[in-house]
Amino acid sequence: MTVAVVPCPCGRKTAKGQALALAQCCGLCHQGLAAADAEQLMRSRYSAFVLGDVAYLLATWQAKQRPATLELDTHARWLGLDIKNHRVTGPDTAEVEFVARYRRAGRAVRQHERSRFVREAGRWLYVDGDVL
Repeated sequence: MTVAVVPCPCGRKTAKGQALALAQCCGLCHQGLAAADAEQLMRSRYSAFVLGDVAYLLATWQAKQRPATLELDTHARWLGLDIKNHRVTGPDTAEVEFVARYRRAGRAVRQHERSRFVREAGRWLYVDGDVL
């Protein structure tokens, strides 16, 4: 019996250019493993948007900035993530610039953002971002 490997929505690839499996990539963070850095957290949050995992998105949002609820656009069809830059800005702070692409009602949309992250108690958290 062959088990289907689900590629990770974040698009990370192996050194040989093959898509990493969700279970070997963002799925590890979704299961509770702390992200190693802000870029890994950004990728796992993108994957959570694709998968509709609101609980993970809220759990990885800094408490001071986190909304009480979050409703995802269920009509968005996510197409890909491109990390433009990952910059460490301090011992426990970083920024990630990215472009997330999706399609809604037949229209292509690009979300270009610079997001800020903070590490608290050993875990990276999303703080906020600026749309570029």
